[in-house]
Amino acid sequence: MKINNILFLTCIGFFVILIHSCNSTKETSNSMAVLTSEKVEDDEVSKKVKELLSKMTLEEKIGQMNQYTGFFDPTGPSPKDGNNKEKYEHIESGQVGSMLNVRGAKEVRAMQEIAVEKSRLGIPLIFAFDVIHGFKTISPIPLAEAASWDLEAIEKSARIAAIEASAAGLNWTFAPMVDLYRDARWGRVMEGAGEDTYLGSKVAVARVEGFQGDDLSANNTIAACAKHFAAYGFAEAGKDYNTTDIGLSTLYNVVLPPFKACSDAGVATFMNSFNELNGIPATGDAFLQRDLLKKEWGFEGFVVSDWGSIGEMIAHGHAADGKHASELAANAGSDMDMESHLYVKHLKELVESNKVSMKHIDDAAGRILKIKFDLGLFDDPYRYCDEAREKELILNKEHADAALDMAKKSIVLLKNEKNLLPLAKNGKKIALIGPLAEDKTSPLGNWRLAGDDNTAISVVEGMKKYNDSFTYSKGVKFVEEKTMFHLHVPYNKDDKTGIKEAVNLAKTSDVVIMVLGEHGMQSGEGRSRAQIDIPGVQQELLEAVYEVNKNIVLVLMNGRPLALPWAAENIPAILEVWHLGSQSGNAIAEVLYGDYNPSGKLPMTFPRNVGQVPIYYNYKNTGRPGPKPEVFWQHYSDMTNDPLYPFGFGLSYTTFKYSNLSVTKNGGNNVSVSVNVKNTGKVAGEEVVQLYIRDQVASVTRPVKELKGFEKIRLASGASKTVQFTLTDKELGFYNNQRKYIVEPGKFDVMVGGNSVDLLKDEFEL
Repeated sequence: MKINNILFLTCIGFFVILIHSCNSTKETSNSMAVLTSEKVEDDEVSKKVKELLSKMTLEEKIGQMNQYTGFFDPTGPSPKDGNNKEKYEHIESGQVGSMLNVRGAKEVRAMQEIAVEKSRLGIPLIFAFDVIHGFKTISPIPLAEAASWDLEAIEKSARIAAIEASAAGLNWTFAPMVDLYRDARWGRVMEGAGEDTYLGSKVAVARVEGFQGDDLSANNTIAACAKHFAAYGFAEAGKDYNTTDIGLSTLYNVVLPPFKACSDAGVATFMNSFNELNGIPATGDAFLQRDLLKKEWGFEGFVVSDWGSIGEMIAHGHAADGKHASELAANAGSDMDMESHLYVKHLKELVESNKVSMKHIDDAAGRILKIKFDLGLFDDPYRYCDEAREKELILNKEHADAALDMAKKSIVLLKNEKNLLPLAKNGKKIALIGPLAEDKTSPLGNWRLAGDDNTAISVVEGMKKYNDSFTYSKGVKFVEEKTMFHLHVPYNKDDKTGIKEAVNLAKTSDVVIMVLGEHGMQSGEGRSRAQIDIPGVQQELLEAVYEVNKNIVLVLMNGRPLALPWAAENIPAILEVWHLGSQSGNAIAEVLYGDYNPSGKLPMTFPRNVGQVPIYYNYKNTGRPGPKPEVFWQHYSDMTNDPLYPFGFGLSYTTFKYSNLSVTKNGGNNVSVSVNVKNTGKVAGEEVVQLYIRDQVASVTRPVKELKGFEKIRLASGASKTVQFTLTDKELGFYNNQRKYIVEPGKFDVMVGGNSVDLLKDEFEL
């Protein structure tokens, strides 16, 4: 069969060569050679997987579907009793397929040796870890990276994370999170790319390619994981783990495309989600996992549950007990059980009683084994366990430089009245105020498990490299306490003793820089907020300082959009800096003093008030869109519908003018769009040119605008460039409610500009 396939593909290759021109002959033959090679490699891996499955017992196959978190020091003595002894014996007997939260070349090797040298078949383990925005060298949180709109930089950030993680023995990350969301109350907005499907899909692919590289078997790449499948970001009221209830149109046109993009990009694994959808917990959803992902999309990797989510189907009211939950999850296509400990307990009995088919077990175990072959673990199970390489690659200067570049590109200038920024490098008396200005932990953000506390460059340290004549006052403080599992940060709501000192300092200063916002652990998983203002007494500090000195630069550190109506109205300059990682203070200082011209654009809408959320740019018109003079239209009676800062918004130290929008039909469903962009300011700068469309009349209503293209350009002062886009079926169509992708004839609006509001507009008709 393999020889016949090769001959068939070779014949196709000769046929293509004959019908193409001589100029394309070399390119075509090379492409066919690659396809043939990939087919042979896939066949070889499939053959190896089948051979290995034929040697495995049912218990060993189920073992591949079992994942434990680290439960003992693998370089120390083995557990002698209790639950940990049983887990240890499971590794020895080949009943564990993967470990998570075991890291370090020495520790991973010691654990791998147990599986490889003591189990009957010596099948290696996959070692997983949450490498979300860096390993030891911490990059900006993913939401901040998305604000760069720089796909090359985002891919490089993931590449560096993979290099460091793989050097520490790891070969699988639970990233990227590609959930779309519209509610800033949800704590996990910091972990994704924002509210837009198009931008989110592009960022997702960049991160997958960064983690996995061109060769998954190389010892400096790691398997990526697209999560959480699906609709986790639409949890009701922004509460983590909550119910999700959306229609088919939103599911197919908004939620699923980033996941499909990851699948098409060859992502190795998927993770299902905690939420239910249409009354079915995602972990037990056969439509999502088996029918759509594996059958319709042709996904060849495996699906891992989220932490304990198989067992959580009991609390959902979908499963009667752990055995029933195992049956539902396995039949639905959830291939690996993360920390429910249920597959290893119940699947054997379920197979023997014909409640779970052997076909499903073979499929799941085979998918997991395939990824292990792809990672090269069967060729060398210790390929990731080089302590010398670990020491050389982790926290090196090249990685620090890349983290600094990524951090600078992630900063968004929200306001800059009277050109208060950039600051003069001398001759000004500067007051630096705020509890986050000297913090070296908070800027690392959440989900940086390998990152060490107190290692970020603080704003104080970053500014000292420019001018050490500024004076610092904390003003107020955070109150921190540690729990047994994670750091929680209750807001300081009462202690205002430092405000007076800060006010006195501001009185005698020319400019005040105030660093306020959220602690790094106030966003992330389990950290939803009902109020999304500046927490604690920081707002009182800001207003007190404003009373004596209005020349304020507000530097916002946060992991989500904040509602800042007072600051937006009164403070002349506002920088959104998010949580920027290891090089935070250096990046902020370079922007403050003008050595870097900010170019970030918001990947998520900022509301005026929490009562507006969920708020997003690509909403749909109602039958009464307004505004109208009478009361009967879709609006609030006490607030405008407009956001505080719209999606795609971000200023620069220069200005850009858009002109000459041109739309040309090329035949069929192919449309060319061009626009001229000129730097009309005094300094060079970067601009993200954004293209939006609207299908004016459709069988399923379409949003008022949808991002369908962007390009980041750099222009010298006075320079201009014509930016061109092409719209095709891929951009012009949508999924109808029969789950069919269609492109309908009719009129389309085309809008181009520097954000989702300030746009030039034209139209065309298909």
